[in-house]
Amino acid sequence: MTDNDFPAPESGFVITHFLVVSDQDRSREYYRSVFGAKVLIERDPVIMKIANSWLVLNVGGGPTDDKPAVTLAPPADPNHTSAFLNIRVADIAAAYREWSAKGAEFLTEPKDHGREIRAYIRDPDGHLIEVGQTTAGPSAP
Repeated sequence: MTDNDFPAPESGFVITHFLVVSDQDRSREYYRSVFGAKVLIERDPVIMKIANSWLVLNVGGGPTDDKPAVTLAPPADPNHTSAFLNIRVADIAAAYREWSAKGAEFLTEPKDHGREIRAYIRDPDGHLIEVGQTTAGPSAP
């Protein structure tokens, strides 16, 4: 691991996504095998470099002194979500084939929605992952 691999900026900030998982080892292997994430720390918590971002995977737990009324838990109902990972790809058909072959279970085949083609995956704990390919740039003002 190099310093460039770890999400510790010398100035400014980076965005790292944190997922509460029920099994760190299972989730680590899922993100490593399906998406090619590089493992920086194996567990407690798992820290991974995934494409141009970072992912932290850790088990849930009760309140702490810095979040006194918050309990962390994996999704209780995968059909209700308030946040999800969003992965933009250059070729969604290729990503669909490759990641399906590696064990990703897409909810549907990629669907064309005009400005983008997208499909969704669930990870082993039910976290939703959008996979999308942009088909049109932003409109001019």
